[in-house]
This record gives sequence, structure tokens and C-alpha cells, in this order.
Amino acid sequence: MADISEADSGGKRRQPTIVDVAEAAGVAVGTVSRHLNGLSVRRGNRAQIEEAIVRLHYKRNAVAAAMKTDLTHVVGFMVPVFNEFHSELLEHLSSTVRSTGRALLTYCHGADPKLMQEALDFFATQRIDALIMSGEEALYERVDEMISQGTPVVFYNNDIRGLPADRVFVDNRAVSQRAVNHLIDLGHRRIAILSGNHRDSSGLERYEGYAAALADHGIDSRPEYVAPGNWSIDGGYSALAHLMALEQPPTAVLAASYPMAVGALGLLKERGKRVPDDLSLISFDDVPLFRLHEAGITAIAQPLVKIAEAITSAMVARLVNADDERPRTVTLNCDIILRGSTRRLP
Repeated sequence: MADISEADSGGKRRQPTIVDVAEAAGVAVGTVSRHLNGLSVRRGNRAQIEEAIVRLHYKRNAVAAAMKTDLTHVVGFMVPVFNEFHSELLEHLSSTVRSTGRALLTYCHGADPKLMQEALDFFATQRIDALIMSGEEALYERVDEMISQGTPVVFYNNDIRGLPADRVFVDNRAVSQRAVNHLIDLGHRRIAILSGNHRDSSGLERYEGYAAALADHGIDSRPEYVAPGNWSIDGGYSALAHLMALEQPPTAVLAASYPMAVGALGLLKERGKRVPDDLSLISFDDVPLFRLHEAGITAIAQPLVKIAEAITSAMVARLVNADDERPRTVTLNCDIILRGSTRRLP
């Protein structure tokens, strides 16, 4: 590489170029370009590029820098799936974000790892002011990169631990413990859980609440009563089928999400069984069909309006005071809506 500290033929000191940065960092020019434009670059390459930029005193084109730093008044919302929970949250978020003079840009990735990465790249090219997302551990490095490049991130529903981001969650552990305590108060001792993925913070915390309630009452935790339901209707159906086939099936079940509860209800109907006569059931998340069910399904209701308001407040506070690097966490309480799907044992 030419010595960029030397004067050129016109007597002026030559400014370093993107080619110089790439050569000094030992990476391709395209890799430097991706980094400068906010796209995905491996952590090791990113560190080498940043070191080369500092060492060479490289300055980006003023117009390009302005494009990156000017606010666009667009907020990204990265959503796993448009089910009842996320669709209703989207409705409330659209309203609260719009009230701040910003628009919400949504990308549904269907929990596909490849689409998750594409979603983050898409939002980077759109130069969003902030990103709202349900966390996924596989995205740690890419989200870390976006935050380091100045894009505030607010996590909801699931966390990515260790990142300097704001968070808005419900108290999954405490309300799950309360729900299982309710079943214990009704005389149940054989209590199972249709469990979400413990790799997800919400799945782990809901299980922890279930286990804590059993421990508090001196009830042994039985591994066979922890039935993975994969957050889905089919998973809930299969999980309850496994539980009902046990030599001592449970008398009560906590479903860690409403799709799993719906799957469980489908199995019970198929087998001619009823709640609460044959099984007491509580669902995490409340949906309209639970009110219409003959027995009425007892459910944990997440405060979706408050969640949307807290996410928007955290985002605005971060944009207004970007120099405050302290992550903020808001934890909201949930209500348990008592209906007819649980009964007291004789």
C-alpha cells in the first residue's frame, strides 16, 4: 500500500481511501463497504476494520455519514409470527409509535434463522431509527453489531442476555408460580406443564415459576410431567397425548402458551374428555376463543397495551438521550383470569 502520509504530486496530503482501509485490515473492499453501510460483518473482521479506520484516520464521505446519522422516523419491528399475541401487539405498537411521529416497519421471519439474518440486513439498509424485536440467541453477534453502530434495540417477549439493549418483559416466573399455586390450592398434586423451549428466556422463566410453586409446597418435580410443546398447536396436542399415556397422568396442566393450550383442547375433544371434569387447564396468554369455550379457559393475560406503551417509551428515551448507555428493563405484572377450566379435587 502506498504511504498515505506522504504528499501527492500536487503537494497535498492524500486522504486514505476505502481501499487503504481494506488493505490495512486484511479484508476485501466489499467487506469494508458492508461494515460502513451497517450490514453484517464477522466480529473479527469488524474489529480489524475499526482498528484500521482509527490508525489511518479514515473519514467517511460527509454525505454518506449524514445518510447514516440523520433520523428517518422509521422504527423496525421484527416479529416471529402473526399469531393472536403478536398481531394484537402490532396493532397497539402501530398506534403508540405513530403517536411519536414515527412509522412502524414490520418484518415477519417465521422463526427461520436465515430469514432472521435477512431481516436484520433489511432493517440496516432501511436506516431505521430503532429496532423492536423478540430475542433469539443465534442473533447475538449481529444485534450486537447493530447496537454498536448506533441503532437502539428494545427486546420484548424473549431476551438476548449480555447485550446493551433496553427490555420490556412480563414477570413470567412470578405469574406462572401464581397459576400453579392456584392449582395446588384446589388440591392438585399431579401437575404437569406443556413447556416452551427452555432456550427462550420466556420458556425457561415460565418453567421456573412452575417448578418453584411445586417446591414451595413440598411437591416432588416429576421429569415426565415436563412435556415440551414447542410453542405450537401440534406440539401441545402431542405433549398432552404423552402425558395422558402415563401410568399416573396429571390431574392439572399449565400450558406455557395459548397455542399449546389449543392443541391440548383439541386432543381432549378428540378423546371425548372435558375440562375441568377430566383435566384442569390453565393457559399462559388469553385469547377471545377462551371466553367462548363451554367451560371458559382460565388464562394468564399479558397487558399488551402496557407492553406497547413501555416499548415505545423506552425507544423514545433512548433516541432522545443516546449518550446514556445504561440498559433499562421494565417488568410488567400479568393478571390471571379465572374461568371454568379448573376444579377442586374431591
